[in-house]
Amino acid sequence: MLLFRWLVLLLLLAAAVSFAFYAGTGRPRYKRLGWVIVKWTLIAAGLFFAVLILERLA
Repeated sequence: MLLFRWLVLLLLLAAAVSFAFYAGTGRPRYKRLGWVIVKWTLIAAGLFFAVLILERLA
């Protein structure tokens, strides 16, 4: 559980750094990378919480 929290925190930090690079350089590549990181972080978090909910129900 603690490992998952750190992983999500680090992924969101990586997305924030990517958006900061986009703000600094104006290159759309960094903005796309930031959105991809955010998207996959949210998908992984959703699956994680779905597993937790299913464990409670079973």
